[in-house]
Amino acid sequence: MLEAGIKGNQTTAVTQQNTAKALGSGGLEVFATPAMIALMEKTAAESVSGLLEEGWGTVGISLNVKHTAPTPVGMKVTCESVLTEVDGKRLVFEVTASDEKGVIGSGIHERFIINNEKFMQKVNEKLKNA
Repeated sequence: MLEAGIKGNQTTAVTQQNTAKALGSGGLEVFATPAMIALMEKTAAESVSGLLEEGWGTVGISLNVKHTAPTPVGMKVTCESVLTEVDGKRLVFEVTASDEKGVIGSGIHERFIINNEKFMQKVNEKLKNA
């Protein structure tokens, strides 16, 4: 059963592959904003995935986050998520990313519960009509 208060936690190392320079979101070798966002989505998604019925999953539908501090290659970034609202199939999470020196980003992330098979049918219909 999904209810407010469910928490998630994920950690990743900052490497050359997830820097702003490598991902094209900037020219510096620091943890990229797209990498931080992906970590936030992964943390929230995995925090509830084991609580859903088989054949069901979640998809991200909105993000409102700020990336407020840089993290150099070699450090680790940890993301924590807290499910703050369950509104039918809409889930709202508070997400916070921190490195060893403190918070580097935070915000709100929304996900929607979907039936995986039906969702993929809609996706594949796009290919048929392309």
